[in-house]
Amino acid sequence: MPELPEVETMIRGIRPHVEGRTIERISKCRCSCKPITITPSWSSITRRARGRTIIEVRRRAKRVVLELDSGDCFVIEPRMTGLMLLSDPPDPGHLRIQWDFQSPCNYKSLWFWDRRGLGTLSLFTPDELSHRLGPKFLGPDALEVDGAGWHAMLKKTQREIKVAMLDQKMIAGIGNLYASEILHRVGIHPQKKCSRVTKKQCGLIAEHTVAVLSEAIRYEGSTLSDGTYRNSLNKEGGYQNAHLVYDREEQPCDRCGDVPIKRIVQGQRSTFFCPICQRR
Repeated sequence: MPELPEVETMIRGIRPHVEGRTIERISKCRCSCKPITITPSWSSITRRARGRTIIEVRRRAKRVVLELDSGDCFVIEPRMTGLMLLSDPPDPGHLRIQWDFQSPCNYKSLWFWDRRGLGTLSLFTPDELSHRLGPKFLGPDALEVDGAGWHAMLKKTQREIKVAMLDQKMIAGIGNLYASEILHRVGIHPQKKCSRVTKKQCGLIAEHTVAVLSEAIRYEGSTLSDGTYRNSLNKEGGYQNAHLVYDREEQPCDRCGDVPIKRIVQGQRSTFFCPICQRR
């Protein structure tokens, strides 16, 4: 489930306690569940990481990047249920990777936890990082695209707007939850064809994308009914209380009154919208 706000929250949570720390060891945690995908070989990872200092913690779309003083970068993709944690996990049985640091600090270790085992851990060289996560692989960050940028992207496709917003090669960072929230605030039906979105509407998409994602970051993300997402200290996010449409099927729209929120399926994903505020 982690999308841009949740990943950004993870990064802001671990950054003060991880940047500048030297890795004493990295180890796989004992886990009997489906293993996560790890590249390259574990022996190569341990050899290249041991004794190296993490000089920067940053985000690339919906991924956590830990840059080492060697130039190598750990890239962690949480996918559906992955978390970066400094304190006790939701349960120890789904811990996957542990980084132990040298020198005393509030937190001696960093963990990657993943309930469903869909996440990935990679250690890339600078060239590999540029190739795997460069412009050919990921579009511009959703927080950095203006109205003109949105219009240039959308006019090239006949896809439905909600489906296109989830294409990470077009725009990086927006997931299913926040796409529904953004479109509701703009007042665009999720099935509207991209080529029919006006320049004015693209300006509103850009404005509300930044507003929704920034607000979700301030609330430290959304923890849904399954309780999976937690911040770096294993605490719930708060933005789920501000959702206007997502996961609110048949509940009244807060904007227009008593009209119930509807749910449809697009690209095998649930989409929530108000049939009045977002007329087709």
